[in-house]
Amino acid sequence: MNKWLIAFALLGISVAGAKTYDITLSDPSTVGKINLQPGQYELTVKAATAIFRDMKTGQSFEATAKVEQAPKKFQNTEVESKQVAGRNRIEEIRLHGTKTKLEFN
Repeated sequence: MNKWLIAFALLGISVAGAKTYDITLSDPSTVGKINLQPGQYELTVKAATAIFRDMKTGQSFEATAKVEQAPKKFQNTEVESKQVAGRNRIEEIRLHGTKTKLEFN
């Protein structure tokens, strides 16, 4: 019984400890296989999944990401994208205050 209690407590801590990052997109963008409209998003990372929650509508979108660690912490949250077929394609997001970098295909 105690093992289950400890397991649930640890699960609760890991979920409660999920940090979010605010991202603003000024143009329509593609990340993985999803399309995001311009606006503000709250980004949460869980394992190899990036969850974008539209701050205006509350709708969530998930994209698979390759999570990597950089040698030093990032000063700001940065979104790196390139134009593909007239639309921004997000290739990488660096998360403020962490060494975490998300890469998207």
